Amino acid sequence: MVLAIRHIVLRRATNKLLVRVRALLRRNEFYLIPLALLVGLMAGAIVTLMSEVAQIAHVLIYGIPVDVRLSAHDHINPWAALSAPAVGGLALGIMEWSRRRLKISSAVDPIEANALRGGHLSLRDSVVVSSQTLISNGCGASVGLEAGYTQIGSGVASLLGQFLNLRRADLRLIVGCGAAAAIAAAFGAPITGAFYAYELIVGVYSVASAAPILAASLSGALAAQWFGGSPYLLEVPSVGTVSVEQYLALIVLALIAGGVGILVMRSSVLFERLFTQSWLPLWIRPAIGGICVGALAIVTPQVLAAGHGAMVLDMHHEMAAGLIATIIVLKLAACMISLASGFRGGLFFASLFVGSLLGKLFAALVILASPKLGIDPLVGMLTGMATLGVAIVGGPLTMSFLVLELTRSVDVTAVVLAGCIVTSICVRFMFGHSFSTWRLHLRGETIRSANDVGWLRNLSVERMMRSDVAKAPSTSTIAACRREFPLSSLQAIVVVNDADEYCGLVLLPELYSVELDAIADDIQVVELARYFDDVLLPEMNVKTAMAVFDKAEADLLAVVESADSRKVIGYLPESLARRRYVEEIDRATGGVLGAV
Repeated sequence: MVLAIRHIVLRRATNKLLVRVRALLRRNEFYLIPLALLVGLMAGAIVTLMSEVAQIAHVLIYGIPVDVRLSAHDHINPWAALSAPAVGGLALGIMEWSRRRLKISSAVDPIEANALRGGHLSLRDSVVVSSQTLISNGCGASVGLEAGYTQIGSGVASLLGQFLNLRRADLRLIVGCGAAAAIAAAFGAPITGAFYAYELIVGVYSVASAAPILAASLSGALAAQWFGGSPYLLEVPSVGTVSVEQYLALIVLALIAGGVGILVMRSSVLFERLFTQSWLPLWIRPAIGGICVGALAIVTPQVLAAGHGAMVLDMHHEMAAGLIATIIVLKLAACMISLASGFRGGLFFASLFVGSLLGKLFAALVILASPKLGIDPLVGMLTGMATLGVAIVGGPLTMSFLVLELTRSVDVTAVVLAGCIVTSICVRFMFGHSFSTWRLHLRGETIRSANDVGWLRNLSVERMMRSDVAKAPSTSTIAACRREFPLSSLQAIVVVNDADEYCGLVLLPELYSVELDAIADDIQVVELARYFDDVLLPEMNVKTAMAVFDKAEADLLAVVESADSRKVIGYLPESLARRRYVEEIDRATGGVLGAV
């Protein structure tokens, strides 16, 4: 009995403490900083664990030394190269087949969660996605672990945020903290992690979000360093200055990187069609893709996994132009085959690796064409790395700060930043998407960034409309309607036929026009009806509704039951829709300058 009473007292005390913590977090964003530090610590630990597990898998499967990366090994056993990705792909294929058979919805990534769901992520789905990413990378598929890092980091952060009942804006922010910490831990680059969150996960930089995201990034980077080191850490030799002539040449490289990025994203559709429209069963497709990747790995192991070891190796060695071009083509093909066939993973580091090779190839060709220009191959590699990263992943500031934290050179970072901006403008103008949002676009989504547009979809016509509809039979005369509906009572009346179907709107000022006084008893009200073909549907969001208002040039429109039904269930004034739209925009962007 005493133990039961003590348990009840402790539970009440815990509940009171939790209520106080929730109140503090909702009262002031300053208290989000300790939570962000905790999220960063957890993300850093998880990133280290995942990278160690993947490396152990590479060692056991391919027989490489413990201190050598898979993609940097001299040669790979052909049987291991063919069988390991095939077995891993078979496991992933069975998992996907089971998911569809059980009708389990596909997992939501951090960008989609923050753009459409107010930061709500399922930890179970995040664990599944991260596990699948680990299987994909561990068996040698040409994908990186960074997608799994950000997924599990954001999933843990979202779980904590939901447990503490954070507001929508704060929950989106804490999800950004999880992603920032994961990237910072992976690269040992806290500023890069922070701007990754700003540009790709939260969607906007704000004063209020700066401290929590930076705190999470620092915490994640330090945690990874304590637990064993950042898995994607790059040691870059010192680089020299960059002349004005080299600036112009590197801008050309940025444009080339933009074109390559667009080509990669367009090609991804073709590769996906090759697998999805084939006669192959769903569960066997990743295994077939794994065999294809293994065949490419027999030519060069540099196509395996993310390519971190290969990038470090190539950065310090002279290479023939033909060899560089071959590796670029094979690595891109391996990445597209891996993702299209069903492997899980990201293209973050793969784009950095291919971009570095593209920059090295460009520098070699420039030296052949104009020896006086003499672009430093290392500067070319860093510029190509960052610009192709911008073309495929997005985030020009993210990639620029990555170069700054790798080189500690403001001179090189300046030219890289210029190239990243050029690439970003080029890709946005010619294509409009990063790889992440392009894949969402292929699934039917229309978002182009992580900016919060979920509220826009939730603000539907059904939520805004008024249901006190004034109806008049189409056979009623103008005089009868004047007697039933006084001029000051409402804005318009809905005209319906005998089957209660919509026949148009009649504005009350027009109903009481003095020109109709003499014939009011003889003319039916349906003669004055307008907007017969312009109606709103309950499921329309406010943006779509305003487009209908603009097209009809109307101040008020009727809301009908569905596209197949003409039964009127309400009406919506344009002024109300616009006011609600502005209110929600102010609420969604109120924190940009630190406003609460």
